[in-house]
Amino acid sequence: MDTRMAIANRITVLCAERGMTINRLANLSAVSPSTLKNILYGKSCNPGAVTIKKLCDGFGITLGEFFSTPEFDALEQEIR
Repeated sequence: MDTRMAIANRITVLCAERGMTINRLANLSAVSPSTLKNILYGKSCNPGAVTIKKLCDGFGITLGEFFSTPEFDALEQEIR
């Protein structure tokens, strides 16, 4: 799994845990639905830190909580 897929999966899991739709997250985080869908469907090559921070704000979590999962810990180094 690459970083983009891990981010998309984490967003999907957090939405499911909270019973939140993508549109609701977009409204709460001030991230456009199209940007959010581009992240989820792999069309966004590099979701920025500011965008991820806004999504975290929409979820009511910190960046640390967003990235503190075994899935992110298991990612391989992307630059070799």
